[in-house]
Amino acid sequence: MSRPTILVTNDDGITAPGIRALVEVASEFGEVIVVAPDSPQSGKGHALTLEKPLRLKKVDIFDGITAYKCTGTPVDCVKMAKDIVLNDRLADLCVSGINHGSNASLNIIYSGTMSAAMEASFEGIKSIGFSLTEFSHKANLEPAKKYMRHIIKQILEHGMPNTNLINVNIPYPEDGNIKGVKVCRQAKAKWVEEYLEREDPMGGKYYWLTGKFVNQDEGTDSDVWALENNYVSVVPALHDLTDYNAISGLKNLEL
Repeated sequence: MSRPTILVTNDDGITAPGIRALVEVASEFGEVIVVAPDSPQSGKGHALTLEKPLRLKKVDIFDGITAYKCTGTPVDCVKMAKDIVLNDRLADLCVSGINHGSNASLNIIYSGTMSAAMEASFEGIKSIGFSLTEFSHKANLEPAKKYMRHIIKQILEHGMPNTNLINVNIPYPEDGNIKGVKVCRQAKAKWVEEYLEREDPMGGKYYWLTGKFVNQDEGTDSDVWALENNYVSVVPALHDLTDYNAISGLKNLEL
């Protein structure tokens, strides 16, 4: 039997250490095709490039792996992979990451990593977003690779019951001791943000976004709880953002 086709992408850019680790793991299971941004695209969410042309260039970055860098967003990369590189042939699996930084809870909305995986899942492709709760590009990725290897193997062998998209976040404990894997729900949490005001040499004001992540969830079945307790969190994700519980109440209003 032929090996499965695995599309690899990310939002940290094609030269990030995380995507190299993911390519190494994915290549153990199938024919890997890489299409990733040519520069960091963190926080771009599901953005598309509409007002300027896109460029796609084949690169020799990963030994023996077909790879392209794209001037667009992570979602652009997935679309161009499907339409141009694979010529409308669907990949068997899309893996996105490893993101340098957590994409647990509300971060899934902002994440380019997860948006790329979600875009592939729209097409019916089983898709996984992988993230590490450590921002440093010098992080030791070997413990994460162990769990990515296990999860990819399980998904290729058994599929994804009732979903095409999972959000996987991997903790980074100081002692390297990850306890295992928890299938979770998305925690109720938010960013408490602040814009720091500065002044440029010409006297004009500019602003830097800063803030802190606040967990408002006391449950022990959430992704944030799992990560705080050194478990890998696996959250099945939906595309449908409808709040079904609110429909009946809105129907009672005179809208």
